[in-house]
Amino acid sequence: MFDIKEELKKLPARPGVYLMHDKHDAIIYVGKARILKNRVRQYFQESRHVSPKIEKMISQIDHFEYIVTDSEVEALVLESNLIKEHSPKYNTMLRDDKSYPFIKATLDEPFPRLFLTRNRGRDNKNSKNRFFGPYTSVDAARDMLKTAQHIYHIRTCHRVLPRDCGLERACLNYHIRQCDAPCQGNISEEEYRKKFAQALKFIQGDYEECIEDLTEKMNAASERMEFEDAAVIRDTIANIRRVMVSQKITDFKDVDRDIIAAAASGDEAVIVAFFVREGKIIGRDKFHMKGVDPQDTGDIIQSFIMQYYGGTPYIPSELYLESDISDRELVERWLSDRKKASVKITVPLRGQKEKLMELAHQNAEIVLKQDREKIVREEERTSGAMSEICSWIGIPYAKRVESYDISNTSGYQSVGSMVVFEDGKPDKSEYRKFKIMSVKGPDDYASMEEILTRRFEHGIRDQKGWEEKGKQELLNTGFAHFPDLILMDGGRGQVNVALKVLDSLGLDIPVAGLVKDDRHRTRGIIFNDRELPIDTHSEGFWLITRIQDEVHRFAIEYHRSLRSKVQVKSSLDDIEGVGPKRRRALMKHFKGIEALRSASVEDIMECDFMDRRTAENIYRYFNDTGT
Repeated sequence: MFDIKEELKKLPARPGVYLMHDKHDAIIYVGKARILKNRVRQYFQESRHVSPKIEKMISQIDHFEYIVTDSEVEALVLESNLIKEHSPKYNTMLRDDKSYPFIKATLDEPFPRLFLTRNRGRDNKNSKNRFFGPYTSVDAARDMLKTAQHIYHIRTCHRVLPRDCGLERACLNYHIRQCDAPCQGNISEEEYRKKFAQALKFIQGDYEECIEDLTEKMNAASERMEFEDAAVIRDTIANIRRVMVSQKITDFKDVDRDIIAAAASGDEAVIVAFFVREGKIIGRDKFHMKGVDPQDTGDIIQSFIMQYYGGTPYIPSELYLESDISDRELVERWLSDRKKASVKITVPLRGQKEKLMELAHQNAEIVLKQDREKIVREEERTSGAMSEICSWIGIPYAKRVESYDISNTSGYQSVGSMVVFEDGKPDKSEYRKFKIMSVKGPDDYASMEEILTRRFEHGIRDQKGWEEKGKQELLNTGFAHFPDLILMDGGRGQVNVALKVLDSLGLDIPVAGLVKDDRHRTRGIIFNDRELPIDTHSEGFWLITRIQDEVHRFAIEYHRSLRSKVQVKSSLDDIEGVGPKRRRALMKHFKGIEALRSASVEDIMECDFMDRRTAENIYRYFNDTGT
């Protein structure tokens, strides 16, 4: 038996992290302390003054544990990691989990390339490759990349140069004058790298030099009376000028800074961050947080900083915050350790910096209002629609709904699908596929009986297994999690099949079916052997339609994939050099035999585990024999 008073006496006077547990042993709160002994005791003092949220959390504490650290910074980092791992009910949680795109310059290659990546940290320490970003919009990053490639004729192929020089003909980019074809030896490595260096200046925002260079080319083209080329260059210059105008210049020269503000209502908050890179605002992003105390903006912002910058690959030199945070010095030290350079946190109070902060806060207020309205609309079409369906058939609210379908071609490769909707929204992690094992021919009722029997027998076994192992929390995962309602796409026939299976297994789960009219449109619901009318203009009806469409789609896609695998396997088995590994790679890359049939040798070479000889064998097989 855990005696809280006795355990409080044992707390050490050292920094660390404490974890509050409820009576089910779930972690409901994680906090850090400069002195554990003092901080944890405060929760259980009668004279405590805490927010209603924390008061409610305290009422649910059954026991606690703690982890001692050597410093406050270590406690800060450990607290952040434990919050991410356990998602405690009463901690402020960042909803977004993004990785931002960078433009990578492969300077390690003789003829370097530019491409997008979200994995900045994969290069070794001695690599000369460079990364530009992060970009808050992948569209903005892609536009910048394409513009640089187009203006400076940067190659986009994956050929290893100069090794592969002259082995294949030049690609389309060469013929439309967007690449100088280094693969054909048309440009030297030295000249190519000069152009590449100019492209990097463009990406870094040195537009003036770029415009001067393009203006010279445009004038030269005009003098040669190549007016079409001159017009293309003129339009490119105009595009660059638009980019320049859209980059709002601040008075912070060559500084990287994130400007962070928050707006909160209830237990929801929106963080808005402006990203300043080299003195230019390159973008804005929004982040949603839940479980917040709307009266403590500083705590919301500190929680955001710890969760966001603990995962993002880039940390700026300065953070401007709307409100001060309680552990500013500790957070600065942590950020500086991660960046390997000094990071400063500032709360601007006047001038242009304060105006910029006010702009960020106004954006956060607008986003919060818009998103709350969006949440209300989303609830109407999801959980609200599910409540409507349940009211039609007279059952309590069904949080989890399962639906099933069968797909085959005259009984060939017959499969079943199971889709799951939680609170009216698809939960794709819970979807399941079934190969029909015991039924021969196109017998949908027998096939449905098989997949329902397998699904619920598996669930019963899992439930018994988790109970025997004492893992109660796993009873609501996978097959062990039974639905509150089974929604069959068919009418009485399919409903009776489901009820037969459930009865044989001793399960009591509501089963409803859908009745179609002469045009195969849903007109009503079958429940308890009665046809009940439904409002075909309601949110409940549209949710039923989405569930029907989703279960059909999932079944048909699985059936098609099996047919495609059989077709590809039978076609490729006769080709020299194609074994199981290459066959799987081809199937993954081309998705089907028709795409492979029309592929070139170069296209086939892009597959994993492929060499040129085998690629040529595959190409000849389809093009010489007409298979």
